[in-house]
Amino acid sequence: MSIFGFLTRARSAPVARDRLQILLAHERRASGRSDLVTILREEILAVIAKHMSIDHDKVSVKLDCGDNVSTLEVNVELQEVPKATAN
Repeated sequence: MSIFGFLTRARSAPVARDRLQILLAHERRASGRSDLVTILREEILAVIAKHMSIDHDKVSVKLDCGDNVSTLEVNVELQEVPKATAN
């Protein structure tokens, strides 16, 4: 830093670019959330349906996005599976 550094004005372009990047990241995170949950729900249901029968109306998927951690909660009500008998 020079002796006359306090007289120069900081450039606003880098600050504006950083603010824009933060704003765009926030908008992308908020706008893509509902589509992501729908896609995840359908893919999870398809995988479970390969192995057992499920009622698609008894499935809930919830995505919580926090500051540092995002949580995907999936609740699937399974139909009763007959117990295997020992031979």
